[in-house]
Amino acid sequence: MKEPVLSDESLLADIDAVRRRAGILDLWWLGQSGFLIQHRGRWVLVDPYLSDSLTSKYANTDRPHVRMSRRVIDPGNLAQHLFVPMSITSSHAHTDHFDPDTLKGIVDSWCLDKLIAPKSERQKAIERSTGQMGQHQEHSPPAIELADDGTRHQLGAGIMVHGIASAHETVERDAEGFCKFLGYVFEFHPSSVTANGEAFVGDRELAIYHSGDTILYDGLVEKLRPFNIDVALLPINGRAPERRVAGNLWGREAAWLAKQINAKLVIPCHYDMFEFNTATPDEFVAECQRLNQLYRVLQLGERWSSSELNLQENSSKKQI
Repeated sequence: MKEPVLSDESLLADIDAVRRRAGILDLWWLGQSGFLIQHRGRWVLVDPYLSDSLTSKYANTDRPHVRMSRRVIDPGNLAQHLFVPMSITSSHAHTDHFDPDTLKGIVDSWCLDKLIAPKSERQKAIERSTGQMGQHQEHSPPAIELADDGTRHQLGAGIMVHGIASAHETVERDAEGFCKFLGYVFEFHPSSVTANGEAFVGDRELAIYHSGDTILYDGLVEKLRPFNIDVALLPINGRAPERRVAGNLWGREAAWLAKQINAKLVIPCHYDMFEFNTATPDEFVAECQRLNQLYRVLQLGERWSSSELNLQENSSKKQI
């Protein structure tokens, strides 16, 4: 089993070392498509899977979800250590992107401030974010905002979130026409409150695109280019019918998409979690190098900081 480069106490120590750094965004890869993002003291969990719920669910079946890597951290420990309100975004209802056990640990710590999830999964969003609250009615439930292709959402004054349709493996919609699979563009701004109580929001500092599960589809590039993406977080585990799961971008396609949307940096994800559904980043790295696309391959639990971006841009488009 692969060991995270940072986990548990060492991960928390790394988080403490960079709390509230002015003008710098930090993100940690938590495994699969999960990331923890910090910007000016605000915290966002994106598609977190921090449990063994799928391994338990599929034990003794013909599709066992055998872990390749150890869990980075218990979600309750993370929430209790941060001890600040955080937001969670979920791209779709699959458990490795919208895990009830992960949400339970955070809800039980009373640190979940807002949940953004697809409109097509309204009932699951309610159940998974408030289902553990029966004995704690003195606490307010988290706010739930339901997203779709083209919707906009605010996380505090400084983070704007845009819904982007994803194709897993088609742009699938429910009976009401809402997308079942989404990605999100996060725009991060400095913000403050003036003496008279008005919110001041400064110019955008960074934009991150997290695709959720997706393959390429007509119109995706055109949707993303206007956002001037700084960092793209893209899956690379590809698609194979024998896995009996909907597919994702191949590594070469993730590199191509990043190049087409003019992303300053691309970080791969959605691999090294389950033995039956993984890939290596080798193809992704080779194609990034061929296209002269800046990339960074993170180890599980590793942090990337926006202060590195200028250094990387000046390093001849090679990983450092």
